[in-house]
Amino acid sequence: MEQKITKYIAIPTIKKAKRVAAYARVSTGKDAMLHSLSSQVSYYANYIQNHKGWRYAGVYADEAVSGTLDNRENFQKLLEDCRLGKIDMIMTKSISRFSRNTITLLSAVRELKDQGIDIYFEEQNIHSLSGDGELMLSILASYAQEEARSVSENMLWRVRQNFKNGLVFSKTILGYRIRNSKLVIVPSEAEIVKRIFALYLTGKGCAGIAKVLNEEGIRSRLGNKFSGSTIHYMLRNRDYVGELNLQKTYRYDYLSKKPKLNKGEKTKYIVHDSHEAIIDEDTFTRVQSEIAKREIAHPNCRVKTKHMYSGLITCGRCGSTLGRGNSNNKFQWRCPTYRVKGKAACPSTYIPESEIERLIKEVLNEYAIDEKVIQSNIQSIIAHEGRTLEFKLASGESITKTWSLTSRKESWTEEMRNKASLLTKQQHQERRTIYEENHSHSVND
Repeated sequence: MEQKITKYIAIPTIKKAKRVAAYARVSTGKDAMLHSLSSQVSYYANYIQNHKGWRYAGVYADEAVSGTLDNRENFQKLLEDCRLGKIDMIMTKSISRFSRNTITLLSAVRELKDQGIDIYFEEQNIHSLSGDGELMLSILASYAQEEARSVSENMLWRVRQNFKNGLVFSKTILGYRIRNSKLVIVPSEAEIVKRIFALYLTGKGCAGIAKVLNEEGIRSRLGNKFSGSTIHYMLRNRDYVGELNLQKTYRYDYLSKKPKLNKGEKTKYIVHDSHEAIIDEDTFTRVQSEIAKREIAHPNCRVKTKHMYSGLITCGRCGSTLGRGNSNNKFQWRCPTYRVKGKAACPSTYIPESEIERLIKEVLNEYAIDEKVIQSNIQSIIAHEGRTLEFKLASGESITKTWSLTSRKESWTEEMRNKASLLTKQQHQERRTIYEENHSHSVND
C-alpha cells in the first residue's frame, strides 16, 4: 500500500514588540536642571525608538521639588498607564530618580511586578523582575533615603545659621523685597502699609479696610484681593517695625516636607533692627492695644484660628478640601463642592467630627489627640465612598476605617423602629376614632 505524506508549512510567529517607556526627573527649577531634564527626555526617546524589538511608549518627566514626594504628576500618570496595560517595561536613570523613599519605591515595584512590568535602573544595572532585583532595590533605596535625610539636615543647618545671622532668603511681604539676604523697602507699597495702620486707628475694621483697598483696585503682594484676615495678619506683623521673627514654621519630616507651626519645638530667632522699619514702634503698640480692646468688646468677631483638621481631609470624589461646619451645635466636615453645587456635582456626605476624632484615636492608638500628635503622624485623610476614611500616615502606611452616622435615626435598633412604628399606628387609630365619633354626632344632629 502506497504511503501518503501530507506536508504542512510552518508559519513563523511574529514576536510582539515590547512597549517601553522611560521616567525622568530633576529636583529643582533652575535653568541648568531644566536643560538636564530636556536632555534626559531626548536621550530616552532616541534610545527606545532605535532599539530593535522595542516600541516607544513615551517619556514621563517631572520637575519636582524632591524625589521623596509621591504627588509627582507624571509619575502618577506613568503608574496609571501601566495599570491600563499600555506599558511592558520602564527605563529610568537611577533609583534616586525614581524615588528616594524606600516604601514608595518598593510599593511601585511590587505593584508593577504583579502586572509583569519590568523596571530597569541604568545606573545600578538592575531589572526589577530579576531574581535578586527586589532585595538589591531595598538595600540601595535605603541608602538613597538616608542620603535624602543627610542632605535635608545639611540644608537645615545652613538655614539655621542664616537665621542666627539675621539673613532671609524667602519671605513674601507687602512693602519689602529681598536684596542680598536683607529686606529692602518698596516705597509705593510702604505707603499702602502705613495707610492700613492709619485706617485701623481711625476706627475702621479689618474687613472694612480690605473693602476700601479692593474698591480702589489695590492688590496684595501676590496680586490678590485683600481679605479681613490678611489685614489682621499685617497689623500684627512685627516685620513692619524692623524686627525679624525667624523659624516660625519648620518641616518636621524630611520625606513629606510638610511645614508645621513652631510652638516651641524648635529654636526661634528674633532679630531686632534687622532692616528699615515702615511702621514706628509707637504706632504699632497703639494698634495692638486697639486690637485687644476690640476683641474684648466683640469676642465673637475675633479672627478664627485654624482647626487641627483644617487642610487635612480631602474628598475622594472631587478632590476638594473639606471644611468645618456647625449644625445644631454638632460639628461636621463637609465637601465644598457638594455644599455649593449639590449632589449632582459631588455625591459626598457630611462627616461628624466626633467620628473623625474617634477613628484618629483608633488609628494612632491614642487616648487623646492634639495638633502635635496629628501633624507628627498623619499626612492626609481621604474621604471615600461607603463612609470610609483613608488615613495616610507619616510612616508610609495607609489605613482605611469606616465611620458611622451619629443621628438618632441612624442609631436606632430594629426593636426601636418597631416600637416607633406601632406607636405611630396607635396614634393614627386614635385620631381616626375621634374623627369618626365627632362626624357621627354632627350627622345625627
